[in-house]
Amino acid sequence: MFTMEEPASRQFELLSDGVSDDDDMPLSLPADSSHGGSIRKGCDPFAQTQRSKLQHRRARINQQINKEMRMRAGAENLFRATTNNKVKETVALELSFVNSNLQLLKEELEELNSNMEVYQTDSEAVNVPMIPLGLKETKEVDFSVPIQDFIGEHYGEDTSFYDKEIKELMELRQAMRTPSRNQAGLELLMEYYNQLYYLDQRFFSAHKNLGVHFHWYDSLTGVPSSQRALAFEKGSVLFNIGALYTQIGARQDRSAAASIDTAIDAFQRAAGAFNYLKENFSNAPSLDMSAPSLSMLVRLMVAQVQECVFERITLATQDTHFTSQLSLAQEAARVSDVYFLVQQTMTQPLMKDYVPFSWASMVQVKSEHFRALSHYYAAVALCDHMLSAEGEACEEEAEKAFLNFYVSVPAGPPLSQTLRDPEKRRKLGKAHLRRAVIRHEEAMRVHSLCKILRKMDILQDVLSLTHKRSLYKYTELDREDDFDETAEAPEIQSQTQQKPDIIPPNFSKVQVTDIFQRLGPLSVFCARARWGPVRVICLQKREGGLGLTLRGDSPVLVAGVVPGGCAEEAGLREGDYIVAVDGQDCKWAKHGEVVHMLKTCSDRGIEISVVTLHSHDTQLERKSIMLSHSSDKENARQRLLGGAKGQSSASLLNWNRKKKREGGKKLGSTFSLSFGSIRDAEAMY
Repeated sequence: MFTMEEPASRQFELLSDGVSDDDDMPLSLPADSSHGGSIRKGCDPFAQTQRSKLQHRRARINQQINKEMRMRAGAENLFRATTNNKVKETVALELSFVNSNLQLLKEELEELNSNMEVYQTDSEAVNVPMIPLGLKETKEVDFSVPIQDFIGEHYGEDTSFYDKEIKELMELRQAMRTPSRNQAGLELLMEYYNQLYYLDQRFFSAHKNLGVHFHWYDSLTGVPSSQRALAFEKGSVLFNIGALYTQIGARQDRSAAASIDTAIDAFQRAAGAFNYLKENFSNAPSLDMSAPSLSMLVRLMVAQVQECVFERITLATQDTHFTSQLSLAQEAARVSDVYFLVQQTMTQPLMKDYVPFSWASMVQVKSEHFRALSHYYAAVALCDHMLSAEGEACEEEAEKAFLNFYVSVPAGPPLSQTLRDPEKRRKLGKAHLRRAVIRHEEAMRVHSLCKILRKMDILQDVLSLTHKRSLYKYTELDREDDFDETAEAPEIQSQTQQKPDIIPPNFSKVQVTDIFQRLGPLSVFCARARWGPVRVICLQKREGGLGLTLRGDSPVLVAGVVPGGCAEEAGLREGDYIVAVDGQDCKWAKHGEVVHMLKTCSDRGIEISVVTLHSHDTQLERKSIMLSHSSDKENARQRLLGGAKGQSSASLLNWNRKKKREGGKKLGSTFSLSFGSIRDAEAMY
């Protein structure tokens, strides 16, 4: 039975640690920049576009599946608990109805998820449709009460001061649910993903759970999952980034080289997002984010990249030279091979009943279709091109290409001899065409077995046209005096001019500002840090000064107090952080700014507000703040978001960690307190 919430030991987890290069780190806006909310907005949820209608229907079905599963869970519990046979019979009957409804809903959802035509281009160009992925749906999340409670209890501040920030966060999440299918939509998802780093640091403590449940629906089955782990939210957003890239790739008009390049880039980035998710997160509560499913999606995206590469080469190959046609044949064979790998992945035990039947059928159709094309282009090279028409250098090049054309050397006369004999070339070309026709017919047979694919006119047109072309070519080569049985064409060696790249997400592309930056620098004012309540110290300047030593920036640290001095008598202690001077907030203030405030105090004295940092092990905590921290791999990619070189060993989530110490590379004083590098700023006042 499906579990609505995973137990704590099986929460969605971030796997490994490590620090990325600066180029991979997201950028943050300066701490003192104006913060007017996100400039990126989601689509109008009420806009009646084909894609929005599809998303609305999917959301409705997801809710119905959720309702039916709750009813099933209750009925199963009652069935196990009761000893009354009559009640058991009634419950068993009810369960059969619920299971029937669930099956119908899942079939309806599968048909929606298989609706590839909505995401295709409106161009009239005849191209094989690509397989896009629908976005994961999610319920609304109300952050207001949990965050207000945390700010009041942990940070000791008036919660009403942060109503604007909480509203902005919730509006950003709401917009993220309906991203537009373009670069702006990707940036919106990336912005929210980067903001989750701040949320992670500010409000998710290892000692106390924020109490927010994140509800997401499986992208393909609609099965709901709920967890309190922020990693689940991050993983789901990252999945949607990959899914949106697949939609952008699928909508490109692949009749132009520039659009093909855009599609290649989109599918490569989709593969990178899914691969990053697979390598860095574990214990996925939904099957779409499990390792087998993500591996399948990565392979599918790579196959679609390879298909786009073939289309671009076909577009650029205007000549009918022998070597050009051989190259096209090997490219087509390469596309067929990668789709065959995807097909094998989809037939694995865990994936067989999960992947939509239309997807599996489409992949098999493409594998057969491109294998047929490889044999067709081989026949064109052999039958439509004579070596005598070219120079001697071209003849040598053609012979070399042909000798490496097959997986293994075929039986019979040497290939060099076949190349120079027109009749042998015709017969070999005819054998290739025979294989092409057989493969075309198999592709059409598989296509006819799938109801959803039969509705795709563009796919049927492509298969029909290529089949007729191969059949016509075969008829041209067939002769009445051909009494010999057509030989079996050798297997073509697959080869490509461009291997697909898996491009990982670049979190630094989208600049963000910490929504809750008014709480103070993350190096001190974060969920993992503990400190006492704010103390107000009244200082009266004497001849010897205030009697304290300051060090550092944002926030300024009291590095020492003079025994018997004004500061010590007032209750100031070494290790206190100055958060306000005469009521003016100075958590983000530089060393010189705080010094200037203190020096301009009047004869009546000055009031400074300070906090003292506490932890279970004070010495360890101080060390973790003053030195570079160990960092998890996921948050390391957002270094300028969170600033500090890493986190303490007490994770805010129940993550598996592979500990790794990093050097003391300073990434800015906004969030990190590398005291060793600022001792020159220490001075007594």
